[in-house]
Amino acid sequence: MNDPPTATFLGDLPWVSAQNGFGPVERNRSNGAGGAGDGAPITLNGVVHAKGLGTHAGSTVAFALRPGDTTFVADVGIDDTCGSAGSAVFQVLVDGVVRYASPVMRGSSETQRVTVGVTGGRQLTLRVTNAGDGSACDHADWGSARLL
Repeated sequence: MNDPPTATFLGDLPWVSAQNGFGPVERNRSNGAGGAGDGAPITLNGVVHAKGLGTHAGSTVAFALRPGDTTFVADVGIDDTCGSAGSAVFQVLVDGVVRYASPVMRGSSETQRVTVGVTGGRQLTLRVTNAGDGSACDHADWGSARLL
């Protein structure tokens, strides 16, 4: 019998680089105001995620992949603090190549599960754009973001 893969949560890993559209990228919190640690718990459609990344469009966060990393998994969407406001597109890149792009996600959208293979990759980049309509309340969550 095979053991289940071990998960390493991105909110617990150092990033190579990070930029955020409003305030800092938050570890294991949603994006708040301008300061670090001022976000609420990551909440997507009523589901609270103890781990993950809270960003705001346009953001880019890059992580070095480690030998043995095979899969990236996260639940993505606009944080519940925005209600039905906000809109964003989530992208996952491996070594600069887009491996996943969400539809336009709004505060009223259902949470999307992202699963991307990363075997053999060197860098994982999580990017959020403002969907072309400004960035008001684009609090974009990567809930339970993890590498297996």
